[in-house]
Amino acid sequence: MNFQRQPEDQLFYERYLHDFVPDRVFDAHAHMFDLRSCSAARQEEMAGLPVVQGLNAVRDFMDWLHPGREYAGTFFGEPDAEDLASQNRFVSEQIRVHPRFRGHFCIRPTDDPEWVRDEVLRLGLHGLKCYHSHSAFRPTWEAPITTYLPEPFWRIAHEQEWTITLHMVKRQSVADPENQQEIRTLCRRYPGVRLILAHSARGFNPQHNIDGLAALRDLDNIWFDSSANCDAMAHIAILRIFGHRRLMYGSDFWVSHLRALPVAAGDSFVWLYENSDAWADGPNTPKPVLVGLENLRSLRWACWSQGLGDSQIEDIFFRNAETLWEVAAP
Repeated sequence: MNFQRQPEDQLFYERYLHDFVPDRVFDAHAHMFDLRSCSAARQEEMAGLPVVQGLNAVRDFMDWLHPGREYAGTFFGEPDAEDLASQNRFVSEQIRVHPRFRGHFCIRPTDDPEWVRDEVLRLGLHGLKCYHSHSAFRPTWEAPITTYLPEPFWRIAHEQEWTITLHMVKRQSVADPENQQEIRTLCRRYPGVRLILAHSARGFNPQHNIDGLAALRDLDNIWFDSSANCDAMAHIAILRIFGHRRLMYGSDFWVSHLRALPVAAGDSFVWLYENSDAWADGPNTPKPVLVGLENLRSLRWACWSQGLGDSQIEDIFFRNAETLWEVAAP
């Protein structure tokens, strides 16, 4: 992977984003990790990154997306890492001296929930991050939510009033009836949970958001982060059905620094990575830019389509998240 800033990134930012991104950014979804505790395959995949992705390194990379902005955020480790304990300790060590930063604790469904409660409190973290790769269901891309986020974790998050970042799976994501039913049942049973549906409800095919989000409209403990979703219509569906106060900007660093683009196709989506034939030389073929830049442009299109003003855009970029995590303004 090419983790290098390219001239086309700067040109893209200057043309599409420099007058859109507010002076302050709170990133609701980003990863921070030590690659030495990740699998060998992940280390090879991310060989272009520094081994230790601590707060200073992340801030430097974020300057590629929104240079000169005041930056804070909510971080978690690499959720499918082999050594999650080291990932969670690393995040805690990085953020604990920074009062405007928050962290989530990566879990496995087999963890003891009471042990998780104690560890989150001991480490000074603020919620949970689950991931489908730890589900026993096969294939994990079709896993029911409770196979990787079992109900006992909802209970402790309710009691502690924690946030949970959920990357849904299944082909139709939020339009899938089982996903809808599990979210509805558990959000009602555990109203203290503040559930964040990552990647704009994983609406990489925005039709799934258009079809599915209305089924959750009456739930008042659901939020969304925009991370890595580059389809404006996915964000537009959230803005129209839930309003702008439920949507938060997220980068999904390190994914934000890939050169790729997720594109809706049929009833699903595909990722066009930088080595795809789609970027082959042609008279009108662009060079791929960073996912994070495409994500920001899609947010701009969504905000424009809904006629949002500067104050509402600022809500999406920092105030909504600061309110959710009770972060004091600088």
